[in-house]
Amino acid sequence: MSRPRVLVAGIGNIFLGDDGFGVEVVSRWLRDKPPVEGAKVADFGIRGVHLAYELLDGYDTLILVDAVSRGEAPGTMYVIEHETEGGPGEGPVVDAHSLDPAAVLVMLAGLGGTVGRVLVVGCEPASLEEGIGLSPPVVAAVDHGVAMVDELLEEVLVPV
Repeated sequence: MSRPRVLVAGIGNIFLGDDGFGVEVVSRWLRDKPPVEGAKVADFGIRGVHLAYELLDGYDTLILVDAVSRGEAPGTMYVIEHETEGGPGEGPVVDAHSLDPAAVLVMLAGLGGTVGRVLVVGCEPASLEEGIGLSPPVVAAVDHGVAMVDELLEEVLVPV
């Protein structure tokens, strides 16, 4: 049996308030948790091109950690399964100053890569306005985000 490979990517712009949620969760995870066999945990910030090239190394699952606006109360947490359908040339272009997960997956497909499953650990932001630092409800959700990453890693790292 082989163990699946998983990439946990904290994404977001720390200069846009709560958009830095994913970066903070991954930073806390890396500080407080021991390495997990089969998993790479990294802060990608707004470096979508870097993320697409990292995915070329072959991962079975990608777990993105990000601020996700869905209209709920700030600090509300989500786990969303992202569809990985679509081929090269379908979708938006990767912008060097932002990270759109759909655009990263399109770029990955254009480079000849694939990822089996994409999960998003998301937190409802209070503010995405220019400024450094998370709002109080999003700060309160960071530990929950770390726990959700742990749970997902347990789920997806089952040997096949």
